[in-house]
Amino acid sequence: MTDYAAGTPSWVELSTKDPDGSYAFYSELFGWTATEGSDDFGGYRTWLDGDRSVGGLNPMGEFPAWTTYVATDDAEATAEKAGASGGTVMVPPMDVGDLGRMAVFTDPQGAVIGVWQAGDMKGADKVNEPVSCCWNELHTGDRDGAKPFYEAVFGWRAEDVDMGDEGYTVFHVGDRPIGGAGGRADAPHWLVWFSVVDADATVAKAEELGARCQMGPMDVPTVGRLAVLEDPQGARFGVLKGETPDE
Repeated sequence: MTDYAAGTPSWVELSTKDPDGSYAFYSELFGWTATEGSDDFGGYRTWLDGDRSVGGLNPMGEFPAWTTYVATDDAEATAEKAGASGGTVMVPPMDVGDLGRMAVFTDPQGAVIGVWQAGDMKGADKVNEPVSCCWNELHTGDRDGAKPFYEAVFGWRAEDVDMGDEGYTVFHVGDRPIGGAGGRADAPHWLVWFSVVDADATVAKAEELGARCQMGPMDVPTVGRLAVLEDPQGARFGVLKGETPDE
């Protein structure tokens, strides 16, 4: 990826108080490496698969979590829309050197999401391939309450689809699906999904490294085989082996 249209998830970031432990886990699980910590940005590092970036490693977070960042042409305007639509701005728009401009806010239900106005750094180099982000999903008990917020803030089009008793919502930028919403969550949150070659093998390896499997592995028709994990520091993420036309 060399550019991201406004409204498209462009970056994912792991916040942790134990960056060494997090590095040890994900480097073993996914084969990632990371850049050296930058003194200019509080020791922030970039996850790499080979020479391509796949996300960030933030040692300054207050609690362990993966955060989704959505591309925007104007971080100020997007943050203002979030506040006006019932969200709460946690990190006001701020410059990150020449890399870009960011903000973080919650939706009305409390799920955290960020925005990224690109400067020199456009977003992740690698997405939708093994060991990179392939989907971003809102877990909330109030999908109907969440949809108007994201439509107003990002201009997303929400389309409900039939996926079991609870249903599912797919968010679109134009005609392109860019994320979803479903499931139940006592604490609403955005879940980052990573593509893998083998979901069962990934879960087994993650558990050997100290992770806990919270759901799956399980098959979901038209989607693939998936599982939700909690890393040793407590951050949740999903792994997905997507279906192919031959399966």
